[in-house]
Amino acid sequence: MKYQKRGEINYWMSYSDLMSAMLMIFALLLTLVILDYRELLEQKEKEIEEVISVKTEIIKALTEAFGESNLSIEIDQQTGAIRFPGSVLFETNSAEISDEGKVFLLEFIPKYLGILLQERFRDEISTIIIEGHTDNKGTYLYNMELSQERAYSVLKFIYSNEFPNFSERELSQKYITANGRGFNQPLMNEKGEYDPDRSRRVEFLFRLKDDEAIKAIEKLVKEK
Repeated sequence: MKYQKRGEINYWMSYSDLMSAMLMIFALLLTLVILDYRELLEQKEKEIEEVISVKTEIIKALTEAFGESNLSIEIDQQTGAIRFPGSVLFETNSAEISDEGKVFLLEFIPKYLGILLQERFRDEISTIIIEGHTDNKGTYLYNMELSQERAYSVLKFIYSNEFPNFSERELSQKYITANGRGFNQPLMNEKGEYDPDRSRRVEFLFRLKDDEAIKAIEKLVKEK
């Protein structure tokens, strides 16, 4: 049997001591990771609250501006989207804006863009979208083309010589786009049934810069 000489130091740790030390290090690292993760979640929750606050302010401002107006519009209190029947702007199967529709837009557009692009909100806005929607009569391609042409007709009219100048006109060109959605997003009536009249519409909606990121973060926070 080999004995350790007097004064000789044993530098070798037992296997159990080595494992205990490794577990302590792992536990410490795990604690640090959890703390960092918790701090990250708290920060992201704060960011979510700030974005929701901005969206709520915008929706409130839009509701105050248009809730009591004579314009035939519907304001989505969840998204801030403003909808109005396609019949207000267009004749059946037409993408040419009617005289009534032009009067409507002349009143609506300066006020709408004046709210979204005021100094308080403009840095938070990513995109302002004009969307055309149809009912489900006719083919997919026909309705897609019709909805796109209608959305573009509205956009074109806003920046035409026929439309009087307004304070946010030049600035708004950095934000506005126009899309056609065909009959892909139908609307329902109060009974939950498909409503072709509501589905035939033009919508004005906005996206905040952090919308997509916030949706992912919000899902993560709910799962924690």
